[in-house]
Amino acid sequence: MDRSELLSHVDHTLLRPDATWGEIRQLCDEALKYHTASVCVPPSYVTRCANYLRGRIPVCTVVGFPNGYNTTKIKAFEAAEAVQNGADEIDMVINLGWVKDEQWGLVMNEIQTVKRAADGKPLKVIVETCLLTDAEKCRLCRMVTQGKVDYIKTSTGFSKAGATFEDIKLFSEHIGPNVKMKAAGGISSLDDAEKFLSLGADRLGTSRIIKLVKQEEATGY
Repeated sequence: MDRSELLSHVDHTLLRPDATWGEIRQLCDEALKYHTASVCVPPSYVTRCANYLRGRIPVCTVVGFPNGYNTTKIKAFEAAEAVQNGADEIDMVINLGWVKDEQWGLVMNEIQTVKRAADGKPLKVIVETCLLTDAEKCRLCRMVTQGKVDYIKTSTGFSKAGATFEDIKLFSEHIGPNVKMKAAGGISSLDDAEKFLSLGADRLGTSRIIKLVKQEEATGY
């Protein structure tokens, strides 16, 4: 796959708790140079990123991150504030305890509430696949479809494991035609990135791909 095509699907990500503005600014500069789909940054950096990028690259941020157990009201406030601060996309972690308790009405209400708070900006629902059964994953595929969510996202990158090919295959079989897929967490090679895209993922959440492309440019392989 052409590298520019691959990079156009990357949410260039830095969500470490100790990330500095210097590192975030470098992330933005790399995203501009390599024409990524977005930068994904902590909420506290949204305003600064939006002012720095001035619409040249979309700014994505996270809500209820990384554990998902904030109340729905807090998540909605986070999403609304992020949009007000200049965020173009929202990645929201669902309440996994509610999933395990089969509190599907609460899960759906949260998805719909945060979607409204995002005010038309793309919403990606993070389901943390490494903590779910296949049955729970399938149920959530149906729920994000019913909730008219833009994306279902595999992982935060902060739990036991990240995206797998099997999960993207499973998602592709159970989401509706208007829901896209984002693979995130642990994408460690360009070959893996290409395979996720070939399986139908539209976005890749990763901090490594640009490093790998730079290495390829420097070494020729």
